[in-house]
Amino acid sequence: MPDPVNLERDGSIATVVLNNPEKLNALSFAMWMALGEIMRELEADDSLRCIVLRGAGEQAFAAGADISEFEKVRTNARVAKEYGTKIEGTMRAVAECRHPTVAMIHGVCVGGGLEIAAQCDLRICGASSRFGIPINKLGLVVGFGEMQALIDLVGRATALEILLEGRVFGAAEAQQKGLVNRVVADDQVCAETLAAAARIAAGAPLVARWHKKFARRLADPRPLTEAERGEGYACFDTEDYRIGFKAFLAKQKPQFKGK
Repeated sequence: MPDPVNLERDGSIATVVLNNPEKLNALSFAMWMALGEIMRELEADDSLRCIVLRGAGEQAFAAGADISEFEKVRTNARVAKEYGTKIEGTMRAVAECRHPTVAMIHGVCVGGGLEIAAQCDLRICGASSRFGIPINKLGLVVGFGEMQALIDLVGRATALEILLEGRVFGAAEAQQKGLVNRVVADDQVCAETLAAAARIAAGAPLVARWHKKFARRLADPRPLTEAERGEGYACFDTEDYRIGFKAFLAKQKPQFKGK
């Protein structure tokens, strides 16, 4: 049996591949669990600067959950809660990863696939990509943890439009709704996503991690503490700051160390 999720590495960039192309990368329980485990492993890797998430092949990012498993994993409320709790753990592992994440979206990106993509920092898709969460046709709901990322990304009104209508729509509408950052020609999705990852990887890694942390914190309405405000200046004590501004003055490319 092939691995449910593959991990590839090119220097400081990791690519995580949802690997079920025969079913348009529909997410089996094994895939959900493997994705969470891999993301937690990558979280601990200080040498990493960017993670790309994609589906195997070029037909789909992921076509939702593998419905053929539902009689086992969602047979009643108790079992479904156990399944949902574990899925939300994987969602958090993607959303809370300290390294920048970019979703490379070919083709279909619906249901659980769209929910995973929504946890990423950037989403780049092809012009023929398709989006939606049509689970109202299955008689089941998006859980609180899954819905939160969608609301954070596109707002309550648009999230409800997507969920209540259950439509599958194209890339242009997805971009208009704020679901994707960039739409490119289908044959340019891989190149554009890897170029974005390379730009991220060339930047100061501590800065990228701080920006992610600050953005998450600012979504919390509680007032910032003095310690939190102070962390906004911690970069000035780093070696990377000295490397960066000296390289700028010398008109050289900085070689950041993550220190």
